[in-house]
Amino acid sequence: MTALQATGLTRRHRRSGPAALESVDFALPTGSICALVGRNGAGKSTLLELATGVDRPSAGRLTVFGEPVGAARARVGYLAQDQPLDPDWRISDVLRIGAQLNPGRWDAAYAAGIIQQGDLAPRTRLGALSGGQHTRVALALVLGKRPDLVLLDEPMADLDPLSRHELTGTLLGHATEHGATVLLASHHTGELADVCDHLLLLDGGRVRLAGAIDDLREAHLSVTGAGDVEELAAHTVVTHQRSGRGTVALLRPEGVLPSTWHSTVPTLDELVLGYLGSPAVPALHLNPAA
Repeated sequence: MTALQATGLTRRHRRSGPAALESVDFALPTGSICALVGRNGAGKSTLLELATGVDRPSAGRLTVFGEPVGAARARVGYLAQDQPLDPDWRISDVLRIGAQLNPGRWDAAYAAGIIQQGDLAPRTRLGALSGGQHTRVALALVLGKRPDLVLLDEPMADLDPLSRHELTGTLLGHATEHGATVLLASHHTGELADVCDHLLLLDGGRVRLAGAIDDLREAHLSVTGAGDVEELAAHTVVTHQRSGRGTVALLRPEGVLPSTWHSTVPTLDELVLGYLGSPAVPALHLNPAA
């Protein structure tokens, strides 16, 4: 079963002009931890809002665990980028509201444990918290309902490296213990490579790359050689540039490389930057469920 599947998914906020999402197709396997990546305005937040039912598609279909989004809402936890929590609330208020909003699913001990891991007093007002502490409380509210699908919109963008590491550990602990699926929108692609096993790359409202990160990396080569890029004409060249006396390129191999070229498996960063800089290169989907 797929946790989240889109078929022809389109969202237009205006009748004219580009769509926020245009004919998006992908399938996110259950239990995966997926990096949702793209430049600002690529459609990441729109996709997350559609998956939570906050917004509705203009065309196409989006399902959660095979059900319409509305029917599966109780199984979804969503943390928006702005984390809209009242600064006058106390941490205990947040936990109480979480229990009220999620009858039958709320795990009070688990939510309280996330708070305790940060050495936070329940009577503390949110306005007195640091950015990392505030995000910890918001994450406790999301994970306290034990969601099967966790949607996070740049939740740790403004945090210091230690806070990001601690809260990422909390998130991964939930995913491992509960078997949850995670879709994580982030700009920190270097860190995502150590956390995520799937990638969904959006650009201009369209999918550019989708699939398991290891499979996507192995479908490409990062090559260097003393010759010109014309020597790679038999392959799909994603991007290339001159470097010193030679050429550096990212490509999808379609045969044997010339013997004068050296190749390595590209990093996640190289894949993302390569496709974002080459909008004319055909998209690549490597998810067999799509």
